[in-house]
Amino acid sequence: MNARPVRVLVVDDSAYIRKVVSEMLTRDPQIQVVGTARNGRDALEKVAILQPDVVTLDLIMPEMDGIGFLKEQMKRRVLPVIVVSIASENGELVVQAMESGAVDFVQKPTALASERVYEIQEDLIAKVKTAANIQPERISTAVAIPAAPLPAPVPRTGQVDAVVLGISTGGPQALAQLIPALPADLPVPMAVVLHMPVGYTALFAARLNEISRLEVIEAAEGDEMRPGRVLLAPAGQHLSLRRTLDGRVVAALSLRPLDTPHRPSVDVLFKSAADVYGRRLLGIIMTGMGNDGASGAAWIKAQGGTIIAEAQESCVVYGMPRAVIEAGLADFTVPLQGMAEAILKMV
Repeated sequence: MNARPVRVLVVDDSAYIRKVVSEMLTRDPQIQVVGTARNGRDALEKVAILQPDVVTLDLIMPEMDGIGFLKEQMKRRVLPVIVVSIASENGELVVQAMESGAVDFVQKPTALASERVYEIQEDLIAKVKTAANIQPERISTAVAIPAAPLPAPVPRTGQVDAVVLGISTGGPQALAQLIPALPADLPVPMAVVLHMPVGYTALFAARLNEISRLEVIEAAEGDEMRPGRVLLAPAGQHLSLRRTLDGRVVAALSLRPLDTPHRPSVDVLFKSAADVYGRRLLGIIMTGMGNDGASGAAWIKAQGGTIIAEAQESCVVYGMPRAVIEAGLADFTVPLQGMAEAILKMV
């Protein structure tokens, strides 16, 4: 825990939202709002003067928008930025923001002039406090696309028939490095849970599909797990895998269970995949806050499968991998830059 309060700059063109976000954050004694800014240009000046630990950032603003601020600020000094955006109509901008260095985001309710804005308080406070502990060198300020993906191994070791992956804070940037590093002829399918608000996973899947050789899609009911394909769980629904009567493995979407901290849940995906693939499953836990995936990893291990956890040295937030490693569930720990190679060694 920080010895001094986390210093936050709140950036939004709405005076009402600046006031509300500031009030929410200062309800936590470990957070101090050191200033506010009305647009990106104002924010650049305030960051230089006030030296905040974390910035909360609106995207649609006059003079200089959030993307403009991010690109310029990251050239000057890398610092953790959390996007606070309204609904999914700005989804493309959110994806751009993550590619430009934003570490996380919180979705504003659409009814801005209402008490509903306060619904994001708990999530925002948790993310600000987590962001304050992110080391600047861990923040990716540009999508690093490999010149060419690694080749699929010939001959295959054939240890696994599928890969399931769970990831959260820092996930968009990490996946934008990992997925393009995998070859089009990847001989196994993948399924991924990334914690994102509703309305963004289809856009993010499309972006990954654009920059990689694999087919990346937001999972829909009945989508088949097949080599060279990555299914991304849709935000707001759990993704499970099931085997059909004719032997195919397909996606199943559900709102249940209702008692999980996240929907989609890494645990739900991992447990269903372990039941389908047994010992021939590779589970991967990467950067993110919390411990989603730990019980799912235990389930995979109980069925004889393999677990890789991202090494602390490359995690934006070490929470999810730490939970798996400290429980003794990880067979290997691998940094982000070695993850594609680690996957290919097992397929």
